[in-house]
Amino acid sequence: MDERLERLREQAAQAPQKPGVYLMRDARGEVIYVGKAVNLRNRLRSYFQPSAAQHSIKVRRLLAHLASLEWIVVGSELEALILEMNLIKRYRPRYNIQLKDDKRYPYIKIHWADPFPKVTVTRRVMQDGARYYGPYTSVWAVHQTLNALRKVFPYLTCNRPITGRDARACLYYDLGLCLGPCIGAVTQAEYRAMIEELARFLEGQTEPVVQRLERAMREAAERLEFEKAARLRDQLRAIQHIVERQRIISPKFGNSDVLAIARDRDEAVVQVFFIRNGKMLGRKYFVFENTEGATDAEVLAQFLKTFYGQEGVANRPERVLLPQDLEEARIIEQWLRQKGRGERIHFVLPRDEDEAALVELAAQNAAETLAALRAQWEAEHRRQTEALAALQSVLNLDRPPHRIEGYDVSTLHGVATTVSMVVFEQALPRKGHYRRFNIRGVTGVDDYAALEEALDRRFARWQAAQALKQEPGAKPDESFARLPDLILIDGGPGQLNRARAVLARYGLTARVTILALAKQEEAIYLPDRSEPLHLEPHDPALHLLQRVRDEAHRFALTSHRRRRRRDALRSALEDIPGVGPRRRQALLQHFGTLDALMQATPEALAQVPGIPRRLAQQIWAYLHGGAPADAGATPSTKEPNP
Repeated sequence: MDERLERLREQAAQAPQKPGVYLMRDARGEVIYVGKAVNLRNRLRSYFQPSAAQHSIKVRRLLAHLASLEWIVVGSELEALILEMNLIKRYRPRYNIQLKDDKRYPYIKIHWADPFPKVTVTRRVMQDGARYYGPYTSVWAVHQTLNALRKVFPYLTCNRPITGRDARACLYYDLGLCLGPCIGAVTQAEYRAMIEELARFLEGQTEPVVQRLERAMREAAERLEFEKAARLRDQLRAIQHIVERQRIISPKFGNSDVLAIARDRDEAVVQVFFIRNGKMLGRKYFVFENTEGATDAEVLAQFLKTFYGQEGVANRPERVLLPQDLEEARIIEQWLRQKGRGERIHFVLPRDEDEAALVELAAQNAAETLAALRAQWEAEHRRQTEALAALQSVLNLDRPPHRIEGYDVSTLHGVATTVSMVVFEQALPRKGHYRRFNIRGVTGVDDYAALEEALDRRFARWQAAQALKQEPGAKPDESFARLPDLILIDGGPGQLNRARAVLARYGLTARVTILALAKQEEAIYLPDRSEPLHLEPHDPALHLLQRVRDEAHRFALTSHRRRRRRDALRSALEDIPGVGPRRRQALLQHFGTLDALMQATPEALAQVPGIPRRLAQQIWAYLHGGAPADAGATPSTKEPNP
């Protein structure tokens, strides 16, 4: 055992024999693993046994990078689990088991805390009083479901404040896709009753809805109201289309989730069947990475904590059928009960042949899914390798460009100009390294100057990162600390020349390759080349460049729109009496956009820190064209100057 590991072994021997959480850091001070233990000393000492052969490859890699240990003592195993989850979420250590790409799955969100709840699609589950249903297999599947449901449950989609006194409704009311609460066509109680029925349908209680529509259709036909009967028939067909996709399992399963796992190398797939009221509403798979050396039980336990630990999801199952017994199951149940304010989820093993058969079916699905994903990953890897090799050949590079940075400018008549920086590594987006530059030193429409300012700031930060690396324990921003192998500019020769001038100022002309890709003819402009390069439309090198260019354009446009919305919100707030810089900042952070602020009720405004109830009423009145409660009077609450 070398001197470093011997020092760490001695440190582990000093750990207390109490429950807690331990953090492992590398030489740069980054947390590379977070674990919990009932007995910290015993757990940490197990890493430093004389024989390293007993460790998995992942643990041996972990120990090779380990530079320091620290631990936090807690009062119980439950507290250790809670702290472990919070620290993993905070640090995202590279050696912890985690969802591959940490993809957020789409949910249907009912804004139940609003007086007139809307129904939207979201990928972020929050503890905000709303109800969430899902996850769904894709955004397309969610919208297909909602398009059908809206014919039966015509919920709100507009952003106007609902007063019930509007002069006229929008087109959706005329089309029968909204109940028209804005004009008082329904009361708040009637509207919320309709949304409650929608919620029950999403929870699997479909029979009452089908029976109601069938009864209403028959009654309309008996009264010779054939047009209404035809509308009800179309609604019934839309509902039945959804219901037909729900496979009936058995009433005895009630509200259950069924789990199974499949493994291959460093990946694992956990398959979930969602059963509500004895019907399978859907299924979903989740891919985990960094699982090499971990047992199936460890992967399943991490899934239970990651998936069921989410906040705000409605209609949780009463039982979760597991393929094997888990040592952590009871403590995870206790943690979830604490998080869910009394909700009980029981993790159980199959009790009879029917339950065992369903778990086996989930296992078969998991194995087939993993095999298909493995084939897909290998095909994608081949395409990426081919694209990088083709790009190396086209640009006559010494090696394939591992890191590509794409830049694009977005502006509207010179207002809120934004330059995006997107990063691709090994031909895949590295979204954690994306950055945006809000241009401040350019007046009017000048894309060349905006691009030059952004690149100058980018490489100035690269220089600063190089100096920071020399300081012990320093952590420079990796997105700027690394030099790109290739820079792609969205534009033509003008943009290329300005960008190249920036590289020359930093002495990087020989180290970083640069090109510009023009949209119209997909012409590639290179330094010291008089004519542009044109590749065949099917060339993999061109496809890769187009992906980078299009992603830079998308990110620039998104950033620009977000900045314009925030600027509009800030401008709207500047003239409101009693709202100074601090309160403006609080409102900006809380609502984010002018649309969100305009939708807020006085009660919602009063929830913002530093906004008293009377001032909230004045803000609402000002934004909606009304006079404050005491028109012309000085607000009773003054904000001190910062």
